[in-house]
Amino acid sequence: MTQPTLQVALDFLELDRAMMVARAAYAAGARTFEAGTPLIKSEGLDAVRALRREFPDATIIADTKTMDAGKIEAEAAAKAGANVMTVLGAADEATIRECVEAGNHYGISVAVDLLGMADPVAFAAKAKDLGVAWLDVHCAIDQQMRGLDPFDLLREVRAASDLTVAVAGGVNSETAGACAQAGADVVIVGGAITKAVDIEQATRDILSALESGEVIASEHFKRHDASTLREALTQLRTANLSDAAHRQPCLEGIRPVTPGLCAVGQAVTVRTLPGDWAKPVEAIDVANQGDILVIDACDMPPAIWGELASESAKNKGIAGLIVCGAVRDTAEIRAMKFPVWSSHVTSHAGDPHGCGEINTPIVISHQRICPGDWIVADDDGVMVVPQAQAVELANRAANVLEAENRIRQEIHDRNSTLAEVVNLKRWEKNSGIVG
Repeated sequence: MTQPTLQVALDFLELDRAMMVARAAYAAGARTFEAGTPLIKSEGLDAVRALRREFPDATIIADTKTMDAGKIEAEAAAKAGANVMTVLGAADEATIRECVEAGNHYGISVAVDLLGMADPVAFAAKAKDLGVAWLDVHCAIDQQMRGLDPFDLLREVRAASDLTVAVAGGVNSETAGACAQAGADVVIVGGAITKAVDIEQATRDILSALESGEVIASEHFKRHDASTLREALTQLRTANLSDAAHRQPCLEGIRPVTPGLCAVGQAVTVRTLPGDWAKPVEAIDVANQGDILVIDACDMPPAIWGELASESAKNKGIAGLIVCGAVRDTAEIRAMKFPVWSSHVTSHAGDPHGCGEINTPIVISHQRICPGDWIVADDDGVMVVPQAQAVELANRAANVLEAENRIRQEIHDRNSTLAEVVNLKRWEKNSGIVG
C-alpha cells in the first residue's frame, strides 16, 4: 500500500493566519495545501496566489466547490496557481465537463466533491468517463458534529473507482492510519493541524500515522458519539457549550456553593415545594452513580438540602446538585467538596411533606429540563444540554475550545492582541447605511 499524501486544509477567514499555519506545516514536511472554501470566500483566489508564491514546489488545491460557470472558475483557479480545483458532484454534468475541458486547456486537475450527493457510489463508478482526476469523500463539518465519519463511504467509493480518492472529515492522528487502510490516496486534515497549539508537531504526528498506519494519541480534535459523551463533556466548560449553542445562557441566578468545582452528568429531575425536602432526598436513592440531581424548589427558601443530604449523595456517587431554591450547611458542603449550585442560601429548613415528583420534566429559568438531559456546571453557571442534541453540541463545543486554544497560542507567539489576531475590525457589521 502506497503512503497517502497529506493535504492540509486551510479553512480560515484570514489569509495571514492561514499562511502562518502553512509555513509551520511545510517546515514539518507537508507539501500539499488546500485553500479552503472559507478562505477563498473571504480572500478570493489571492489566497491561492499567496500559497503559490510561498511554496512554489507544493501542490495547491483551490477548494472552490464550483456549482456553475465551470469554465470560468477552472480557468481562474489555474491562472492563480492551483494544481487542483473542486467541483460539486451535485452540479450538472455540463458544469463538470466544462471544468474538465478548461482544466485540460489550462493545466489544472478537477476533483469532484461527493458532498451531499444522493448516490455518491454510483457517481464514482462513472466519474472516470467524465474526465475528472479526483474524488473527494467528504464528511461535512455539520455531519461530523452529529458523530458521523467518512470511512464506510470511503471504502465503497474506493471499490467503485480507480481514480485518486481523497478523504476529509475530522481526521486526526488517531484516524489517519485508518484512512490509509480504507483506501485513501489523499488524506485531508484540517482542525487537527490548523487548531493545534504546536502546528509542526501535529503535522509530524499525522505524517507518521500515515507512514506507519499506527494510532497516535490525540488529546483533542476527536469527534464523539454517545459512547464517549461523558468524556467529551468533562473536557469542556459552560462557556464552550454556550458558544456552540448560539450563545445559550446558563440557568439564571444559580451559582456555585463551592467555587472551583465542576460537575458533569445526566439529570435526575425533582419538582418540590419550597422547604419540602422529602422528594429531593428520596431522589438520591433513585439516582445512579454519575447522575446530577436537578431540583425545582420554586426559587425560594426554606432550604430543601443540607449537610446530611450532601453526605448521602456523595456516598452514592452522585456527581452534583442543582437547586432552583435554597440550600444550607454551606460550610460543611464546601468542606466535603460536594458540587452544589443553588439560587438561595439560608439557615432554616422546611419539613418533609412529600409533595412533588421525581423524574418528570421541569422548567428552570425558562429552560425545560428532562430526565436524562446532560448537565455541565462550573464557576460560570449551569448549562443544560438536551439529550437529543448532546452529541452534536458536545462536538461543536469541542470545536470552539480547539479554535480558542489556537487563538490563545497565536496571541502568545505573535505578542499580539485578540483584536489583531482575529482581525476584528474587518468583521464588524457593515449595515450599508450612509451618513
